[in-house]
Amino acid sequence: MTNAATDTPRIYVACLAAYNSGYLHGAWINADQDADQIRDEISAMLARSPIRDAEEYAIHDYEGFEGVTIQEYAGIEKVARMGAFIAEHGAVGAGLLEQFVGDIDQAETALQDCYHGQFASLADYMEELTVESVTIPDALRYYIDWDAMARDAEMGGEFFTIETARDEVHVFSNC
Repeated sequence: MTNAATDTPRIYVACLAAYNSGYLHGAWINADQDADQIRDEISAMLARSPIRDAEEYAIHDYEGFEGVTIQEYAGIEKVARMGAFIAEHGAVGAGLLEQFVGDIDQAETALQDCYHGQFASLADYMEELTVESVTIPDALRYYIDWDAMARDAEMGGEFFTIETARDEVHVFSNC
């Protein structure tokens, strides 16, 4: 099943009692909502199960998470936070979650405190930062290797980028 009408992050939650009995029973649930709402939808799905008194579930599929991996037994609280973060911030949010290995608190902090904006490249950001910081004599301006500065800054751990499209990178400090 595809989510062509929307990019809303969602999960497919399967009833394990049905699955273990040879039935495919589950539901697609929007993951950008409150964790309690997701739990309510899971409970409703389990109540409709062809297996009586079904209680256990697992996440068997997901979409709209922009490449972020959702584990089969991920906590609903974390899935809801990740879904809401990606729904709000798109590919940048997903990139931050990948950068910080799913640590939502670090991703939120980076976005709030360490974000410098969108540029065509880190080199373009380094040029803008340098030109705003110091006066570069015209005779020297064409000798500056912005790409080398960007590479050094990234390798030195000062900055990291998240590329969301061709010539579209989002620059962050490592704060």
